[in-house]
Order: sequence, then structure tokens, then C-alpha cells
Amino acid sequence: MANLKSLAKDTAIYGLSSIVGRFLNYLLVPLYTAKLSAASGGYGVITNVYAYTALLMVILTYGMETTFFRFANKEEENPQTVYTTTLISVGFTSLMFIALVLLFINPISAFMGYADHQSYIWVMAITVAIDAFQCIPFAYLRYKKRPIKFAALKLLNIFMAITLNIVFFLILPNIYEANGGTGFISAIYDPTVGAGYAFYVNLFCSAILTFFFWRELVAQKYSFSKALLRRMLSYSWPILVLGIAGILNQTADKILFPYIYKGSDAHSQLGIYGAASKIAMIMAMITQAFRYAYEPFVFGKSKDKDNRETYAKAMKYFIIFTLLAFLVVVGYMDVLRHIIGRDYWDGLRVVPIVMAAEIMMGVYFNLSFWYKLIDKTIWGAYFSGAGCAVLIAVNVIFVPRYGYMACAWAGFAGYATAMVLSYFVGQRKYPIAYPMKDISVYVLITVVLYFCMTTANARLSTPLALTVNTVLGVLFIAYIVKKDFPLSGLPVIGRHFRK
Repeated sequence: MANLKSLAKDTAIYGLSSIVGRFLNYLLVPLYTAKLSAASGGYGVITNVYAYTALLMVILTYGMETTFFRFANKEEENPQTVYTTTLISVGFTSLMFIALVLLFINPISAFMGYADHQSYIWVMAITVAIDAFQCIPFAYLRYKKRPIKFAALKLLNIFMAITLNIVFFLILPNIYEANGGTGFISAIYDPTVGAGYAFYVNLFCSAILTFFFWRELVAQKYSFSKALLRRMLSYSWPILVLGIAGILNQTADKILFPYIYKGSDAHSQLGIYGAASKIAMIMAMITQAFRYAYEPFVFGKSKDKDNRETYAKAMKYFIIFTLLAFLVVVGYMDVLRHIIGRDYWDGLRVVPIVMAAEIMMGVYFNLSFWYKLIDKTIWGAYFSGAGCAVLIAVNVIFVPRYGYMACAWAGFAGYATAMVLSYFVGQRKYPIAYPMKDISVYVLITVVLYFCMTTANARLSTPLALTVNTVLGVLFIAYIVKKDFPLSGLPVIGRHFRK
């Protein structure tokens, strides 16, 4: 129980940076969707380019985050050598990536459909290379159990990004229009850049953040081991494969959409889908926060005798809280929809589907540790590859006919495939007694409440629907408290219930 409390504490701190950070990033969604109309396709460009960025992040880190944790916790390895070897390796490959993109910028930008906006591509490439390199010192902070600095730097980056986005998408455009596009303002702001300012802001913030890693980068005793790197790469390449497959489950639809959608408004439709999906990203926040704390927790506890029981409990609690989050989003959809511009509301129907897919991704992530702990990461490549194949197939077959709704269902199908395969193979290779009966009951209750909430949203006025959905949410919380979090077990308050 002490270990679970430690996990919960770290998850809360990491979650603060993740959830608050994602929430603050949500502030950019109404900004972008207000200043970049759905018809213009500007937000579709941002969605498309950032999908490439997410894929490149996985490629440029090539599984070295997880590999760092695995090798740093091995008794026969020197953690400092593991860290500096990892840092040098990822730093070198990031520099090589920047050089290659700049060298072949013309064919790359043309292939991606941005021949007239090459700056989008080279700015994105430099930014993602910097971010990939920063993943290693961020991992080092997690290894050293320094969640406060980790969270502070993540939030600093987001605050800088939000401030500069407000400047370039709100303040400067207003000044530009007030002055008729003349004077000093024309020297620092050009309205034709449009969505490009989002990419420039990210590059600036990522570059500035590097200077805050002074202790993690400069104040280190560097040691590079070729033999160690070979062992690490042998461990990490299957993680890279499964990482690519995993991120394609999140981004393949946004990358493929402009190529396979038959209409002339591809970026417009993609923008609607991307904006609506942002509301569903609360699941990504929870999963990411849990991952940041869970990964070092699992590898650090791998030698304990009760580890499997702990993993089973952690899975159950993860599912409980993600299902609660799912119901909160569904129940308050009439409020949350105002995060995006009104002309993007048609895409809100994808939100429950995307959230369900995110929950399955989180479950799959929790299940994935059995093959990492027995150093059989190739299984992850198989599972994620199968899920990715399903996702791509559904997109290619159904997007031309059903548009972005097919994208949402493709993600659902892809994650479901990977999750189911990992569970059944894992129970043979590394059995864990997950409380499937309890989990099934929670899922069933959630499904029933979901249909009740969506019916209320469709048939009742907004105030009445919110009231009904709040009551339903409270009933779900009451069941959680009665079943798994009895008040008698809480400090201070619990004394009154034990009397």
C-alpha cells in the first residue's frame, strides 16, 4: 500500500503538469478556432503538421526513454554512464535529422503538400529534434524523483507558448488592423503567415527551455560506452517499432486524411475533427500522468515479491478514474463544447469514441509491462503493429465514404486490437490476476450511464440536462466510494465513519 501511495503522489504531481498544461493548451483551441475558421483549413494544417511531429518524436527518441529506465535500474550498470550514453546518442541523431531535413527541404515539403510553406516543415523539424533531445533530461528528472522541477519546466514551456500565441494570434492582429497594416507593426507581424505562427512559437519555447537543463546537461560527468549503447539499442529497437505503431494509432488518421479524403475541403474537415478531438484529450492527460509515474515505479519494483498484485490494483484504479473522467466529459458536453468555435461543433460526435479509444490505449499501456519486464519487447511490436494495421485499414477503406467519423472508429478498433492481444498473450507469458469481474461491472455501469447522459443532452434543456447528469455522476462516485474507496479508510474523516 505504501508503494501505491508513492505512485499516487508522483502521479498527482506529474498529473498537475500534464492536466494543467493540457488545460492551458485548451485555451489555444478556442483561440485558433476563432482566428482560423473551419472553412479556411488553417486549424487543419496545424492538426496535420503536429501529427507528423508526434510521429517524429517517437522515431527520434527510438525507445531510449524506457530503455534508460530499464538499464539505469540494473545492478550491473552504472546509472550515470547509462544517462550520458543515452544523452549523447539521442543528441547526435537529433542533429543528423535536422541536417537531413534542411538538405532535402524541397522534396520533403512538396511531398507533405506544403511546397508553398517550406518554413512550416523546417521549423517543425528543428522543434521536434530539440524536444526529442529534451526527453532524456526529462526522463533523468523522473529517475531522480524530481517531479517538482519536471512539472515546473513543463508548465513554463506551456505558459510561454500560450503568451506568445496570444500575442501573435490576438494582440498583434488587432494592432495591425487598427493601423491599417502600416507602421512598425508590419515589420513584426504578417497576416499571411497565419497558422505558421503556431510553429514559430513552439520553436522559440523549445529552444529557451533547453537552458533550464543546466545541471542535467552541463554539470555532468560524461561517459560514453559503445558496448552499453549496443545493448541498449538491442533492447530499444522493438520499443521503437511498437512506439511507431502506437503513435500511428494516434496520428495516422490525421496524416493520411488529406491523401485519402475525396473532397476538396480535406484540411477543413480535418480541422473540425482535430478540434473536436481536443475535448476528448482529457483521457490522454490522465494516461500520460499515470505513465510518467508508473514507468519508473514498475521497473524499480520489479524485484518485489508482491509486484503482480500491485500491478493488478493499479490497473483497476486506472480504469475506475478514466471511466469517471469519461462520464464527466459526456455529462458536461454542453459546457465543454464552447472550448472550440461554433463552426467546429459538428465534430463533437467523435468525442465519446475518441475517449473510449484513449481508455483502451491506457489499458494497453498498463498491460504492456509484462514484456518489458521479461525483456521481450518484440511482443509490443507485434501487438502495436497489429493495432496499427487495423487502424490504417479502417481509415483507407471507410474515410472516403464516411469522412472523419471513420477516423474515430479506426482509432477505437486499433487500440481494441492491441489491448486484447496483449491481455491474452500476457496471461500466458506473465500471468497477473486482474480483477476482471470488478472491472466489468464498472464498464457496464459506465455504458448505462453514458446512454442516460446522452439522452438527457439530446432531449432536455441544457440546465436540466446538466442537473440530471450531475446526479448520475454523483451516483457513480457513490458506488466507487462504497465499493473501493470506503470513507472509513481515509485519514481524519475516516475516524468518524469507524465509530
